Amino acid sequence: MKHLSKKIVACMAIIAMCCFGCKANTSSSEVSSSSQASVPKVKTTKKTTAKTTKQPEQAAITNPQINVVVVSSNKMKRDITNLVVVPKQYLDSDKEQYPVVYLLHGYDDNYMAWQNHINLAELASKYGMIFVCPDGQDGWYFDSPIDPSFQFETFITQELRNYVEQNYRTINDAQHRAITGLSMGGHGALWLGWRHPDLYGSCGSMSGAVDIMTLKDRFKIDKRLGKYAANTQSWRDHSVINLVPSLKNGEQNIIIDDGTQDFLIKENRALHAALDKHGIKHSYSERPGRHSWDYWVKSLTMHLDFFAKHF
Repeated sequence: MKHLSKKIVACMAIIAMCCFGCKANTSSSEVSSSSQASVPKVKTTKKTTAKTTKQPEQAAITNPQINVVVVSSNKMKRDITNLVVVPKQYLDSDKEQYPVVYLLHGYDDNYMAWQNHINLAELASKYGMIFVCPDGQDGWYFDSPIDPSFQFETFITQELRNYVEQNYRTINDAQHRAITGLSMGGHGALWLGWRHPDLYGSCGSMSGAVDIMTLKDRFKIDKRLGKYAANTQSWRDHSVINLVPSLKNGEQNIIIDDGTQDFLIKENRALHAALDKHGIKHSYSERPGRHSWDYWVKSLTMHLDFFAKHF
């Protein structure tokens, strides 16, 4: 009887393990199918992806408005994959030029992030804009002082911008160039926008990690700047909230928003207060929401409405 009980227990354990595996596989499939997006035909180019970046989940791209482009970075000595989305009317004429909006993804994501959650082709046609989605990997969109393979400020402001302007019909002035992003990308958009007002007439942040000093040694920031305790000044210098004193009122059109349940709401309120203190005109808003795509999808249309008024 004792041996029979042991066999029954063993069998139950095996069944439980099998069921857990089935549940995990089912969940994984559901996530994959929900995050896939349509991607366009492009010329075959060798791609190099950093080990720290998740591989994007793609379906076959058939929409001619959507282009996956691989841009070689001389600064980083490697290739970076990006998404460029043009409005439908771009394909109907070879003369019209369009404003450009750079959309930056968040931590642990990639160049397909925005397209996987919203129909960028539809939005591009509605607003008459070209969208550029760089693969910022986990680089935080600045030039790392310790890792030469993560120089994303130079890549986006120079190398990728030059590629886009040489290969697409863009209006090449700051007034018709904007940049925004979510979370890590919110920090990056303000970092790049505020450090390069000659390039970006408008910039924005959604749920931005605008004060990396509060994220000590998390989200791989230490891989880009070194450990916080030993490199505190570098962390301070690379935190976008500390750029506020250098801004000039009226030089750029700025939009910032965050959800009231977001874990970064305190940092965003502090940034809003700092901008007010220094007399920098900006649009700031809060609404119910968490650090999630449900919130960011709604924020994007708000940012595009804002940019459209200034293009």
